[in-house]
Amino acid sequence: MTTIVQAAYIVSALLFIMALAGLSKHETAKTGNAYGVTGMAIAIVATIYLALKGADAEGALGVPAAIGLIFLAMSIGAVIGIWRARSVEMTQMPELIAILHSLVGAAAVLVGYNSFLTEDGLTGSLANIHSVEVFLGVFIGAVTLTGSVVAFLKLSTRMSSKPLTLPQRHKMNLAALLISAALMVWFVASGSIAPLLIMTVISLALGWHLVASIGGGDMPVVISMLNSYSGWAAAAAGFMLSNDLLIVVGALVGSSGAILSYIMCRAMGRSFISVIAGGFGGAPVSTEEKDYGDYRETSATEVAELLKNSSSVVITPGYGMPGHMNVLLAEAKVPYDIVLEMDEINEDLANTDVVLVIGANDTVNPSAEDDPGSPIAGMPVIQVWHAKEVIIFKRSMATGYAGVQNPLFFKQNSAMLFGDAKDRVEDILKAL
Repeated sequence: MTTIVQAAYIVSALLFIMALAGLSKHETAKTGNAYGVTGMAIAIVATIYLALKGADAEGALGVPAAIGLIFLAMSIGAVIGIWRARSVEMTQMPELIAILHSLVGAAAVLVGYNSFLTEDGLTGSLANIHSVEVFLGVFIGAVTLTGSVVAFLKLSTRMSSKPLTLPQRHKMNLAALLISAALMVWFVASGSIAPLLIMTVISLALGWHLVASIGGGDMPVVISMLNSYSGWAAAAAGFMLSNDLLIVVGALVGSSGAILSYIMCRAMGRSFISVIAGGFGGAPVSTEEKDYGDYRETSATEVAELLKNSSSVVITPGYGMPGHMNVLLAEAKVPYDIVLEMDEINEDLANTDVVLVIGANDTVNPSAEDDPGSPIAGMPVIQVWHAKEVIIFKRSMATGYAGVQNPLFFKQNSAMLFGDAKDRVEDILKAL
């Protein structure tokens, strides 16, 4: 690797670290994002330069052919990326992130097989180390690939959000890990592709089962954990490609994703180990359908009259995954000093005249506190039901990500305002 490329990679790595630091605060998030974009641009240019330099070596495919292949690959990626970026709805961002993670996993698998099939000349301990790199890279990539696909299917409602609870599922996961470990010993000792192929099938099934065993309400943690997996998959690919920047970036993504997952697990009252093991805890979850009675429907005009006679109003928004709401608030130029966290507002809700719940569902579900058998039991929620009146903006009576009904909708002090939330808010403003 040339000195100029090494220098470019060091600058890119520093910019990525600065990007993470910037993204940790609302005030510096935009600057942090700019650091990340700049770092990635430098990394891409340096990598293309390195690829063209290698293509010009004796016996290589040649610079013109390399330029053509690079241009073709980047064009395909750019077309798909621009199309999805322009067409995706904000409500579809969580599943888009999930499917993007699957691409990182697929890339790690392909890089692993390519590295195994094309590498030669290594002997002794170097050959063994390379074999371990290939095996682990393919394993992590395959788990990330199918796990991310399942997360995408659940978030996009193409698959039931209820957890898959197969008999002895944890023992099945453990067996998959033990068999994969044995296959790695075989692979390193023999250099045969057979154990690699068998492990790939097992890890694909393991990734599918790990995420399928987790309920839709816990998808935020799953997405964060898959983000971590994709980072480690990228780091493994970096080892196989001898690319220092890919190793650094993969480690940054992997470690930050794991830390975020741990923080989210603590905030949601979940076990971090259980996330990795596939399925939160072993307590039985009640799936019994309960009759909560009838709900009360209201209109924009009635809500406007209610607001006119109120002295204290709280708006409780909800949108997609953690951080998702912050993006919308920033785009709407809502000052952060009037935005309160859950633990800051809960104690004030009993003295609130009206709460407008716009988009939130699982995060305002009293079952988290009242029903030990609920899939969301133990999760911290905003206790909007303590207010005098609660108005819930919803398109329908459909459940949230957790796939469970919300008793809040049926409480005596709650009323449903159906339709597109933006249209209903505009109707209220007109009535006011």
